[in-house]
Amino acid sequence: MGKMKSSLKVSREVVQFARQNRLYWLIPLIGVLALTGLLIVAGQAAAPLLYTLF
Repeated sequence: MGKMKSSLKVSREVVQFARQNRLYWLIPLIGVLALTGLLIVAGQAAAPLLYTLF
């Protein structure tokens, strides 16, 4: 739980940095990277289930 809390804090700070320095292109980039990471983690979690089906 502590890692997730610190990750959210870091991401919030990066978004604030992007807003203050008018680096708006950075916000969608972070979103895409987060979504990619989530898909990788979800894919690894689903792999054992898929192996049993096939």
